[in-house]
Amino acid sequence: MFTLSDFDFNLPPELIAQSALAERSASRLLEVDNRSTPATLTDRRFSELPDLVEPGDLLVFNDTKVLKARFFGQKASGGRVEVLVERLTGATTALAQIRASKSPAAGSTIRLADAFDVTVGERVEPFYTLHFPADCLTLIEQYGRLPLPPYIEHDADAYDETRYQTVYAANPGAVAAPTAGLHFDDALFARLDARGVERATLTLHVGAGTFQPVRVENVTEHKMHSEWYALPQTLVDRIAAVKARGNRVIAVGTTSMRALEAAARDAAAAGRPLSATSAETDIFITPGYEFRVVDRLVTNFHLPKSTLMMLVSAFAGMDTIRDAYRHAIEQRYRFFSYGDAMLLTRSA
Repeated sequence: MFTLSDFDFNLPPELIAQSALAERSASRLLEVDNRSTPATLTDRRFSELPDLVEPGDLLVFNDTKVLKARFFGQKASGGRVEVLVERLTGATTALAQIRASKSPAAGSTIRLADAFDVTVGERVEPFYTLHFPADCLTLIEQYGRLPLPPYIEHDADAYDETRYQTVYAANPGAVAAPTAGLHFDDALFARLDARGVERATLTLHVGAGTFQPVRVENVTEHKMHSEWYALPQTLVDRIAAVKARGNRVIAVGTTSMRALEAAARDAAAAGRPLSATSAETDIFITPGYEFRVVDRLVTNFHLPKSTLMMLVSAFAGMDTIRDAYRHAIEQRYRFFSYGDAMLLTRSA
């Protein structure tokens, strides 16, 4: 049994990146080669990634787009509230977290951004249903604020609105960015294309639960948040072709990983091959998990004691991840959403 303490490490606060680099692919990349014991750790630049993958490999990206999901407002009583939209559930309805001195009652109204009123509907723990007066997406994009992660200490500005989105973001619905994708730019894509590396996309709308701490020492007792994802048939077909010719599927980010592995796990449980799907997933990947699709992973450095630390430990091996994080701290890598990245290979 694994305990929460198994996934802890001491991180100097100054290594938490507070802003994005001006050039996306100028971040650092720690190549982790675990074909030997201990793993070989090589310090690189992210711009070197095309040299580290093979022609015919497939990079899978999450094309979700971050909503301007944070609002400040007032209840009818005058009390202040903070609202974070978690997900859209219809054209004029959404689930949201609400911070207030007193929980709002069903049927009450909240004025958001001093611009429009929403009506509080039923409670869907731990969220509230909000009814918007017009199209949710339009009002959110017009009046909301970008929800930067809680460990970034400044309010989002115009720079963040560009840099906290991937250059390929297409489907609005996330409240956090798929941050491994933030390192890619058009010049890097051109080099990957020239090398013959394939690219494909899926969608997973990242929820605010990605920042929720694990509060139980026995990690098997932790309940994951649920997120919506979709795999198109074109991606399924390309994965089959890549596997058939002996190339590798490389997930760009843990969200791409979770979508791919959730779809494969569910397909295997139903006794069928991987197929196109859209569904909710609360997949929780911990050491001992059997990976079915992903061979390599591009990922940022994650928070101590987080479910994402458990995921990368399951993928590359606990000792390998401990060594990689120790090295990254010693070499002053930048951590978390605006930080540097690793290239991991699935442990045998």
